[in-house]
Amino acid sequence: MATVAKIHLSPLGFRRSLGMFDPINVEGRRGLWVRPCRSFRSEEEGEAAEKEMGSERKCGKSSNQLEYKRRVNKVLGVLKSGILKVSSRSRSQDRFREELEKFEENLSSIALQIGRYIVTMMSTGVVLLTGFQLSGGEAQMDALIWYSWLGGIIIGTMIGSNMVLEEVSRAGPRNVIITGSTRGLGKALAREFLLSGDRVVVASHSPESVDMTIRELEDSLKEVIATAGGSSRKNLAQAKVVGIACDVCNPRDVQKLANFAVNELGSIDIWINNAGTNKGFRPLLQFSHEDIQQIVSTNLVGSILCTREAMHVMGSQDKGGHIFNMDGAGSGGSSTPLTAVYGSTKCGLRQLQSSLLKECKRSKVGMHTASPGMVLTDLLLSGSTIQNKQMFNIICEHPETVARTLVPRMRVVKGSGKAINYLTPPRILLALVTAWLRRGRWFDAQGRALYAAEADRLRNWAESRTRFSFTDAMEMYTEDTWVSVFSLSVVCAFIILSSTGSTLPGT
Repeated sequence: MATVAKIHLSPLGFRRSLGMFDPINVEGRRGLWVRPCRSFRSEEEGEAAEKEMGSERKCGKSSNQLEYKRRVNKVLGVLKSGILKVSSRSRSQDRFREELEKFEENLSSIALQIGRYIVTMMSTGVVLLTGFQLSGGEAQMDALIWYSWLGGIIIGTMIGSNMVLEEVSRAGPRNVIITGSTRGLGKALAREFLLSGDRVVVASHSPESVDMTIRELEDSLKEVIATAGGSSRKNLAQAKVVGIACDVCNPRDVQKLANFAVNELGSIDIWINNAGTNKGFRPLLQFSHEDIQQIVSTNLVGSILCTREAMHVMGSQDKGGHIFNMDGAGSGGSSTPLTAVYGSTKCGLRQLQSSLLKECKRSKVGMHTASPGMVLTDLLLSGSTIQNKQMFNIICEHPETVARTLVPRMRVVKGSGKAINYLTPPRILLALVTAWLRRGRWFDAQGRALYAAEADRLRNWAESRTRFSFTDAMEMYTEDTWVSVFSLSVVCAFIILSSTGSTLPGT
């Protein structure tokens, strides 16, 4: 019978000699494990090895899970990158479309400015040439004709450049505060600023009136945006109207108004002191103490308080700002019978204006006046007689008409000490010449109103506002421009005739 010899080998020594049998797990594709044989382990080592193997199996499972997660994340990453590429392409197309629209808008704006410049230049040359011919110039003198044409080109260049600069300065929204803007002229000014793309703060002593006015102006803005074109709609994108109740006679309310505007809009570009009252047409003896106090407090004290607060806010702004005080009857120092209190407050505002012009000579804040003339509002009509209304037929206008003329000039005002007037000498002359045609325009012989209600007027006004008429084209040129062109044409024609008098036939 064969004898079996039992040889005991130390597991430690065996492992040292054959490193392949170290207890290191090697995972196969089918989950096979390579490990040392149990016969070479002691009991303690076997138990320890079993524990190690258990933990290693767990690690193997976790590594499998990690590998699976890596593969899933890789697939998801590929899908995500594909989606991002598609979305980036669509975004790039949208961005390209926006840039193209912006380029087209800038190109049309440049073409418009060049067209205005050329028309201004050529029309001015025609004016000078016509002035030369009417002053007795000979048609055969080609050199003098070309000289007059060249003078027109030079003058037209100056005027056209100024027009381009004014058009550029019109761009961008203004932040505007208008006191007394829940009715009458103040409301019309707020509407015109809003529909010019500006951000407006309306203010009045009645919270209910402020809320109602905000809703009306927002409705007007929505109607205009719905019918506006691409560029006009873009200009109205930043238009905004907010409001707050404010008693201009109360310094705390005025300060709250300024803080409210800064918090809502960030800054204040234009502040218009429009709040005012009249209390009717009657002798001074018939005014009560309360009437006099309210007129003086609202018209004079309120404007002073608002002007001081506006100067404080605008003085701390980098770009400064502009303040407008409203002129009225008595501003020039003329007598105002039956409205003595009202006239004295307006005269006091003119004195305030002249004083502040010297105080703010080196300030960033511009001090200006705006004269709306005679406007068909409750302020004007309160206590007016039949004779007054007959005169109103000739010289008065609706608030919307006046605002449409004042607002564009207020938006581009520069410097300080400007006077923006609606009733200019040409308008007054036109009103007097056509007085016989204006009878019964607003009131009949008994003083009854003939004009439409505000809602109907606004509907017609919104339709006509989008039309570009000849009078709008005339408004593009300032009054000083027409005077300068006419004066220079006469002067140039006189110089040409004087310098060539000896060469003219028959001299």
